[in-house]
Amino acid sequence: MDLDKCIKERYSCRSFKSKKPDYRDIIEAIEAASKAPYAGNIPTVKFILVSDKEKIQELAEASTQPFVGTVHYIVAFCSDPNQCIRSYGERGEKYCEQESGAAIENFLLKITELKLATCWVGAFAEEQVKKILRLPDNINPIALFPIGYSMEKGKQRTKPDIDHILHFDFWKNRTMTPIRKPEAV
Repeated sequence: MDLDKCIKERYSCRSFKSKKPDYRDIIEAIEAASKAPYAGNIPTVKFILVSDKEKIQELAEASTQPFVGTVHYIVAFCSDPNQCIRSYGERGEKYCEQESGAAIENFLLKITELKLATCWVGAFAEEQVKKILRLPDNINPIALFPIGYSMEKGKQRTKPDIDHILHFDFWKNRTMTPIRKPEAV
């Protein structure tokens, strides 16, 4: 699938078939996520592929979103900010957030390309998720991604038109000023 098609077809799925995906496809999507840019090439994003049904149910409860518990796999994205903070100080935390976002987008697009479906779940009881996944104190859970086959053909929700979100040179300037060529002397 080409990139533009993948971007347009990606959507948040909350209704999954009972068919179990091949875990190797999910690992392929995690591999794509791992290729995202990292500040100073310090890999802060970590992944946990959860297949234990009991843990999946616990994660669904921690997110208070029952659909999370209907899948065979969940990928938990986590962040280890320590080395990035040592290298960049307070800015290191912001870089970790940016890296996570870049990795997540790679992951979502690869999941779409593989004809799988997911939903980005960022709302959950953080301490509960840390306990379920046995995360050490320095590792932060970022997002949960229940993975499966979509129950129905999903459709991406309407996104803002480019004219409403793009500004040129300064805020609220809606037109691109053409570069003028100097007149010949």
